[in-house]
Amino acid sequence: MTWPPVHAVAVVGTVLAAAVSDVMSRRIPNALTLGAAAVAIGMHGVLSGWSGVVFAVSGWAVGLALFFPLFALKGMGAGDVKLLAAIGAWLGPLGAVWTALYGAVAGGVMAVAVALARRYVGTAVRNLGTLLRSWRIAGVRPVEGLTLGSASGPRLPYALPLAAGAILTLWVR
Repeated sequence: MTWPPVHAVAVVGTVLAAAVSDVMSRRIPNALTLGAAAVAIGMHGVLSGWSGVVFAVSGWAVGLALFFPLFALKGMGAGDVKLLAAIGAWLGPLGAVWTALYGAVAGGVMAVAVALARRYVGTAVRNLGTLLRSWRIAGVRPVEGLTLGSASGPRLPYALPLAAGAILTLWVR
């Protein structure tokens, strides 16, 4: 699907506002994520009727489903999950998938840069080993000391890689 310019402007505006908020306050407001999703569903409905609503709701659901497991494991905040869902509402299911994939690559690059800048690479590698061993022994579940709420290391505001992923999705498509 080719997105009209209003969709691109809405997505870029949403992800940039989310990135600024995430960097400044470590939170992404519900008014932004849920509001963007509601406007996307409404806009798709006005422009394409019920098929547009189905497209937007499907994109929202895919975006939610992609990141919900990371939230359930306490490795990602709810705002990040809702941000991908809002992007999915604008760009549809495939747009949500591409945004998540491009965002994951951008997040990996950014995480390595943060780890290098903070001299945290060794600790990050040890933590990853601990996480994988724990999951192999006890099953996939949150690991105390390595969750978003309990970890002491540097944190990456994930709205930044999601913004990069969304913009790259718009640009490539």
